[in-house]
Amino acid sequence: MASNSALLSFRTPPPSGSYAQICFPTPQVLLVIFNRPKSLNCINIPSHWELHALFEWYDSEPSLRAAVVTGTGRAFCAGADLKEWDIQNSSGDRGVSRRDMPASGFGALSRRAGKKPVIAAVNGLAYGGGMEMCTNLDLVIASKSATFALPEVKRGVVAIAGALPRIVRTIGRQRAMEMALTGRTVSAMEAQSWGLVNAVVEDASADSDIMDRPVTAKALEYANMIASNSPDAVIVSREGIKMGWEGVGAEEGSRLLMEIWWKRLSEGENMKEGVRAFVEKRNPDWLGSKL
Repeated sequence: MASNSALLSFRTPPPSGSYAQICFPTPQVLLVIFNRPKSLNCINIPSHWELHALFEWYDSEPSLRAAVVTGTGRAFCAGADLKEWDIQNSSGDRGVSRRDMPASGFGALSRRAGKKPVIAAVNGLAYGGGMEMCTNLDLVIASKSATFALPEVKRGVVAIAGALPRIVRTIGRQRAMEMALTGRTVSAMEAQSWGLVNAVVEDASADSDIMDRPVTAKALEYANMIASNSPDAVIVSREGIKMGWEGVGAEEGSRLLMEIWWKRLSEGENMKEGVRAFVEKRNPDWLGSKL
């Protein structure tokens, strides 16, 4: 479900879907709301593809510069729909194709490379696939009562959607082993001390609207800070950090940024506009990125 999109001008309309609600708190920011609260926002197979289409659209839409994801109810996302898995196992269907996710991974986020930043507003529990998504997102904001876990080992399965090789780069070998091998729950404050969470905010009241939650407000604050910058510079800066995180050496990453990305950046209008606005002592008027 999309709300207030009629007030905005997009090159193509957002894709439709039943799992997530979307809205646009400001013209340049997409808010994605996981909306299966009775199932703790578990994600079933069709919903991975729905979300993949949505984030592909987000990356291709020039007017959008940052995105925030959050969940309805008391969960951010409790992971995979194990009832769906149980039905498949009971029917004898263990074919990989039935469980395949898009290349972008769980919820289209756990292995997403993407072009533009996505911020998690973790309003409650983030378990399994929910945690795997957080591991690969650009910023993570959490409510004080939010919790994180990789409990797959307790169910005889494995966190195979991308978190295991990624989380070790964020929190270190021993902490990553602790989460993956024990399956224990980690609090928001502990996750922040480990470097997994950027900021922890107060919990919302029980009857708060999603837009009134402190965690949503803080995530949108970050999103709007990002959206106020050059969209070209944000994309290239994010690319440079990703290269280092994914194991490209510092010198090789610098070479790639200079040889591939700097040329594209300097030929664009936004770099010229940023310099011109500084000289003229005014706020820049950014154009939608063509990168």
